[in-house]
Amino acid sequence: MWWWLAAPATLARAPIDPAAKLLCVSYAPFRDAQTPLLLTTQIPPEQIVQDLEQLAKISNCVRTYSIENGLDRVPEIAAKVGLKVIQGIWLGSNRLKNLAQISTAVALAKEYPGVITSLVVGNEVLLRGEMTTSDLAATIRSVKAQVAVPVTYADVWEYWLRHREIYDAVDFVTIHILPYWEDFPIRAKYAAAHVDAIRKRMAVAFPAKEILVGETGWPSAGRMRDAALPSRTNQARVVSEILDLAKNENFRVSLIEAYDQPWKRQLEGTVGGYWGLIDSVQRALKYPPGVPISNYPFWKLQMASGMAMSILVFGAALLTLRRRPWTPRFLSWVAVAVSATAGGTLLGVAVDKMLYESYGFGGWLKWGLLLAAGMAAPLLSANALMSGRALPTFLELVGPREARTRSVLTMALGLTLIVTTLIAAETALGFAFDPRYRDFPFAALTMAVVPFSALMLLNRPQSGTRPIAEAAFAGLLVGAALYTVVNEGPDNWQSLWTCALYFLLAVTLWQARAAQIPK
Repeated sequence: MWWWLAAPATLARAPIDPAAKLLCVSYAPFRDAQTPLLLTTQIPPEQIVQDLEQLAKISNCVRTYSIENGLDRVPEIAAKVGLKVIQGIWLGSNRLKNLAQISTAVALAKEYPGVITSLVVGNEVLLRGEMTTSDLAATIRSVKAQVAVPVTYADVWEYWLRHREIYDAVDFVTIHILPYWEDFPIRAKYAAAHVDAIRKRMAVAFPAKEILVGETGWPSAGRMRDAALPSRTNQARVVSEILDLAKNENFRVSLIEAYDQPWKRQLEGTVGGYWGLIDSVQRALKYPPGVPISNYPFWKLQMASGMAMSILVFGAALLTLRRRPWTPRFLSWVAVAVSATAGGTLLGVAVDKMLYESYGFGGWLKWGLLLAAGMAAPLLSANALMSGRALPTFLELVGPREARTRSVLTMALGLTLIVTTLIAAETALGFAFDPRYRDFPFAALTMAVVPFSALMLLNRPQSGTRPIAEAAFAGLLVGAALYTVVNEGPDNWQSLWTCALYFLLAVTLWQARAAQIPK
């Protein structure tokens, strides 16, 4: 399984080739906890120097979006390292801030005429609804009157078609084409063709001016949207094919983006932070020339860890038999084998997802607890399967004192079930009410739910009443899963997998039976 998961991608050209530099790439300098969402954030010039020296080796140009947070130093530093700059002016609803941005950018364009090749007056301000078309057009014309370099505006391609008046105000048209974020998301293998089709459509709509593809690319991590899957190999493939297309069709393109930006995860979830060509932590190229591109570059370690976990699960079952010498049913061994195989196979995937998807204390706590539950469930369920114990109810841990269990192993198994159920319910509700940026926890959830369902199927209590808590959670999970399946569509396998686990956990909880508490 791991050999298949880690199979390297075969590309027509290397995504990053120092012998054929990128035309341009979007640049934001924020690292670690740095964020432009805090007005007090100031990036040290030394940090920008490090970045631009690195980017000068792979690109001829950087595109910026603002002059705040220390970014007004970019043209000066770019001049020293031999980079050109497409200088951005961030516009919003605050007119005073807009005027300050414009004043600084105009001054920079005059001070560095050989470095700043054009000004981008506003980025997706129409998309955000923070300016009217007439105000934006007037602002663009005002900037044009003050500088000698070409002036443009950048927005998602549909908004150019909706606001054609902007076309008359700019020197060239800058469009954003992000196949992953389209209203009807595009598969990675069709992304380059989609970019080309949209570019040609815009060229027909605006025939008299150059079309610059100002943003395009693909995320390397995050949740699926329909059939659009973020991954390392898909990012490399899309970037490679778009660059090859731009070379053959002779059009300008600026990739998004140079570095992964962790702060964007606060606004856009995991996927927002992983559009970079360069890792935000190691500051290293994700795809060095000559190195095979795999979704799991450390697959041998992940495979070995999974095998070790499988052995531990079988070891827990055998150790239980040594202490309780009896002959378990053959199906019990089948359940142990299924749990060990599922857990061992998915351990590496679950750890990988936790490392990429955990953001902030709450994120690390939630995904860390789910991973811990996924690792504990096969071990504790193997012990219960071999000893003939049933899956405990919530009442055995948090019910009246006379109903609580005194077995440490039963308590551990019940706590693992409670953690899994709570996180499953929280994520299921999230997909029902606020799904756009949420990740699907299919790997760790499978590791936990499969052993629980096998234990409930084989060692189900034959008598007792159905507990209200388990029944309520079962109904919640089924309702949320039904909605999510419809909402996410049939092409999103991450959604279908996760919803199948919600159903399986719901059935497991519905079958719970609690012993009658004596009065």
